[in-house]
Amino acid sequence: MLGFARGSAVPACAVLAHAVLVCAALMHAVLVCAALMHAALTHTVPGRSRTQSQGTWCWAARRSPLSCPLARRAFRTAPNRSRKAPMDTLYTNPLATPQDLVAFRMEGDGVMSFPQGRLRLESLRPLSDGQAANVVLWCPEDFPEDVRVEWDFWPVREPGLAIMFFHARGRSGEDLFDPALAPRSGPYEQYHHGDIDAYHVSYFRRMWPQERALHTCNLRKSHGFHLVAQGPDPLPGVMDADGPYAMRIDVKGGVVTFSINDLVSFRWRDEGVIGGPALAGGKIGFRQMAPLIGEYANLRVSRH
Repeated sequence: MLGFARGSAVPACAVLAHAVLVCAALMHAVLVCAALMHAALTHTVPGRSRTQSQGTWCWAARRSPLSCPLARRAFRTAPNRSRKAPMDTLYTNPLATPQDLVAFRMEGDGVMSFPQGRLRLESLRPLSDGQAANVVLWCPEDFPEDVRVEWDFWPVREPGLAIMFFHARGRSGEDLFDPALAPRSGPYEQYHHGDIDAYHVSYFRRMWPQERALHTCNLRKSHGFHLVAQGPDPLPGVMDADGPYAMRIDVKGGVVTFSINDLVSFRWRDEGVIGGPALAGGKIGFRQMAPLIGEYANLRVSRH
């Protein structure tokens, strides 16, 4: 600061110089603030994921967080911290060749192909066949109650809908493939009001106008078709999709968590109040609602 003796006349040039210094200091402060805001928008803030620091600032991502290139890049490269903890791997399958799926069981008129070196699943029947056009592809293995199920997903053609069944078995504890159970051939009612119990997560729900207007993921518990949890679906439409998208289901101590690229969609605790006791393990299976075409790879199941 400039100082003047009490009672002395203040030269006009000194006052002007003082004002220039004050303006310069203010401009410097403005530039520092602008630099900090730029860093916040374009770099990862310590303690926050790239999705949090980048994707939330993309105006174009209001409809789908992954429809914006900036958010999509951040989402795809987000650090996968949750996978660092060592887990006991129970099952792995690249889903890359027909030999990888020899023991899998198809229900409904579906076809598997591998044009990109990964499983492509689609129905052979037209949309006009309704529920009869839908397909389910079961993994043959049984898994325990507390597990993590992971797979990579690419949407190829819409409309349609994708589902992952897990903890599936007969209502009296039978193996899912027990011949004593009623036959299943794709129609959804056979799976939620048939001879089996299961949880099922639906994602990439793009079949009906109301699903396309607001993208959500649903968790249902069957027998009974109970909608027990719902959360946002960040997956973009086929036109903007840039997979693979890392899908993950965690079941631990009765708590079911569904995540896409480490972004949690929902978390729900099964306290045995809805649809009977919490389900205690079983088989997993991919379901598609025609005319969806989806691709899948790197199926992995681990024990918590």
